[in-house]
Amino acid sequence: MAKNKFSGMGGGNMNNMLRQAQKMQQQMEEMQTALEQKTVEASSGGGAVTVTVTGKKELKAIKISPDVIDADDVEMLEDLLLVAVNDALSKAEQMMSSEMGKITGGLSIPGLF
Repeated sequence: MAKNKFSGMGGGNMNNMLRQAQKMQQQMEEMQTALEQKTVEASSGGGAVTVTVTGKKELKAIKISPDVIDADDVEMLEDLLLVAVNDALSKAEQMMSSEMGKITGGLSIPGLF
């Protein structure tokens, strides 16, 4: 009679681990779908520029107050945009990490996102 190659290695534990991994994969797929719907906003210049980004780090909207549009000072507007976009992307990353932590229980999985 042939022995199971996992005999003595806790084959039941291996099956349990596989089920848990499959469940985690399904939860991560659901989370990714949910993150596509969630957005974060960031602004700069006291609200002169507002940027909206999805949880998947996709830029969705940019709102610029007409008060900051000055043809003689384009650099200021560029700076305000950079600050707002970078802040929004950072918030999206934090939101993604928080949601991922709920699934992985704080376990860090390099290269996952």
